[in-house]
Amino acid sequence: MQEASLQGVLKVILIILLIYYGLKVLTRLFGPLLLRYVTKKAGEKFQQHFNQHKQTEEPAEGEVTIDKKPRRNAANKDVGEYIDYEEID
Repeated sequence: MQEASLQGVLKVILIILLIYYGLKVLTRLFGPLLLRYVTKKAGEKFQQHFNQHKQTEEPAEGEVTIDKKPRRNAANKDVGEYIDYEEID
C-alpha cells in the first residue's frame, strides 16, 4: 500500500495553482481577441445570410406579386356545443 508524502501533495497543489493562474492570465490576454474574432465571424455570417435573403425576396423590376391573406373562419364548428348555464346564489 502506498502513502502520499507531504512533499508530493504540495507539488500537486502547486501545479494545480500554477495551471489555474496561468489559464487565468492567458484568458485575460487572449479572451478579448477571441471574443472579437467570434463576433466578427458571426457578423459576417449574418450579413451574408441577410444579403442572400434580400436578393431572393426582391421581385424583378416591373414584376407584380400579390400576397393573399389566408381566409379565417369566423366560427369554428368543430369546437363543440355551447352549453348555457345559470349562476346559483
